[in-house]
Amino acid sequence: MDLDDVWRSIDAERASLADLLDDLTSAEWETPSLCAGWRVRDVAAHLTQAHMTLREAIVPAIRARGSFDRIIRDSALRVGPLPDAEYGRRIRAMVGSRRRAPFVSPVEPLTDVLVHGQDIAIPLGRPRPVPAAAAAVAARRAWDMSFPFRARKRLAGLRLQATDGDLVLGEGAPVEGTTGDLLLLVTGRTATVHRLSGAGVQRLPTATGRREESRRTT
Repeated sequence: MDLDDVWRSIDAERASLADLLDDLTSAEWETPSLCAGWRVRDVAAHLTQAHMTLREAIVPAIRARGSFDRIIRDSALRVGPLPDAEYGRRIRAMVGSRRRAPFVSPVEPLTDVLVHGQDIAIPLGRPRPVPAAAAAVAARRAWDMSFPFRARKRLAGLRLQATDGDLVLGEGAPVEGTTGDLLLLVTGRTATVHRLSGAGVQRLPTATGRREESRRTT
């Protein structure tokens, strides 16, 4: 995917996620997401901050004493609670913009909306297809980043191979699944491990609880 394709994918994912959020019930907003300690509402609040400026990030960084996890969590929690309709409106308002938070590439907001979209949809039982091409770009980026995912270390000795595309990451015992499910694995989620196959699956953690994921995926 070239840069224009990446931004088109971001726009499409934001628009469809805004549509999903517009359809949520009061109970669904309060449902625990795949991020430990975060409700669906909190994840949505985090996604509204994709255009955060450096100035806006400084105060949370000082308050969190430099802790990346606390910066992200505290910033998201300070957004809300908003009126339910406001989350989708704010995310939809970003469609067409190429603005991004400081110090990140365009792939980070793509990863954010893809992964956090699943953090919201999966526990709600809401179908949300993950486009394979976009997920492959995000998965490769997450795999290459030592922080915050540490995927190469966590998944050392495994060869991740997509069943719906050309994504291949790592070497070793095979783990096969859709590109979307492999993206979730690379970013530390265990909710779809049961959908993966191959000899390496037995070495993966199972979805016995929600991942302590209180940070953004950038």
